[in-house]
Amino acid sequence: MLGGTVAVVGGSIAGCAFAAAAARGGARRVVVLERSYGELTDRGVGLCVHDDRYAELAAAGHLDDGIAWHRLTRRHWLAADGSPLGRLLWDQPFPFRSYHWGLLWRGLRERTPATVEHRLGDPVAGVRSTSGPAGDPAGAVVRLVSGGEEHFDLVVGADGYRSVVRTAVCPEARPGYAGYVCWRGSFPAERLAALDHLAGPADRAWPAEHAATVCFPGGQCVLYRIPGQEPGRPMVNWVFYAPPPAAGLRLEDPTSIPPGAATEELTAHVALLAERHLPPYWASLIALTPPERTFLQPIYDLDTPRRTSGRLLLAGDAATVVRPHNTSGAAKAIQDAVAFEDAWRRSASWEDLLATYERERGEAGRALVTLGRRLGRAQVEQAPDWTTMDPARTAAWWDEQLAGTAGFGGHAFRSPVVPVAGRPAS
Repeated sequence: MLGGTVAVVGGSIAGCAFAAAAARGGARRVVVLERSYGELTDRGVGLCVHDDRYAELAAAGHLDDGIAWHRLTRRHWLAADGSPLGRLLWDQPFPFRSYHWGLLWRGLRERTPATVEHRLGDPVAGVRSTSGPAGDPAGAVVRLVSGGEEHFDLVVGADGYRSVVRTAVCPEARPGYAGYVCWRGSFPAERLAALDHLAGPADRAWPAEHAATVCFPGGQCVLYRIPGQEPGRPMVNWVFYAPPPAAGLRLEDPTSIPPGAATEELTAHVALLAERHLPPYWASLIALTPPERTFLQPIYDLDTPRRTSGRLLLAGDAATVVRPHNTSGAAKAIQDAVAFEDAWRRSASWEDLLATYERERGEAGRALVTLGRRLGRAQVEQAPDWTTMDPARTAAWWDEQLAGTAGFGGHAFRSPVVPVAGRPAS
């Protein structure tokens, strides 16, 4: 199937991946409509991609070693015991690549074909499918906040968990609040030298290729290094899961408090949580984070009953919101784009394309949401008594959480990825 016009609403990771997929699939015109101006470097901090998922996405032509990444090999599960680093619960293999969100986004944006039109600062107010004389879908209309309307053959909603396009596809679907939040923060790894007095030099106390998961009743803190904006200057990234602060925040409706917007009361709250629950080294690490690099992200999840309607299609977090415990968000979004491109190459019509995409990614999205809820209950909401856990018990507990699932870190494609000509896997 060649030709046609595609609008991608949202220019984030999913949006860039879908724009590339549509252009490579054969669309005559691809337009990305992004509400923000300029680069999106401040929309996130750190994320990870499992080595196996990276291999698939590299073979499909979306990722390569030219995008800055940091290797992770082990994850230490820890609990407070009075020592600076805490008691080791389990030394877990952890074959992941970590990324700085902004650098990953920039890499995907730079790899988008030159034929793609990116329009920044052009927010979308709504979308709708249109019908032909016989009542069949004939295209879609994008209504802009500026008041204009534009017609396309297909509109892709890659506009995140507060998606405008999802409202048109399945208005009954809304992200559900999980009842707890995560605090996030980052800072240059060179600042870890200030903690040498607690446990020795950072590379010995906390090796650069190790992630850490520090557990406590009602929450946990996940920490790992990511590439920095400047080559050779990595950053520390942390995610702190905990009950919500009693600050009168309305969290039932999808929201977040971005970097620089948290009040002194909120940043003081996360510092108090760290001091109360974490071993001294990790609590002091959290205290090294500047307030302007600390933000609050309530935990939501969502599994939409459908991903397509007429000539509208949902991608990434617009289609499924998965709790971060899966460590699969970026891979999921790019996998959606790979499945979309593969469906395009195998389809003879728009209807075939949409039906194939729905079939390929609907089940995968539901499985990821289900696993995210299971891991959230196991690690935060109904966590075990960590004082009773040792390496054997912790490994058995982890295996129990993954039993009957397709695994941690995202799921493999159901069919092998066909390598893109000229873009070999790294």
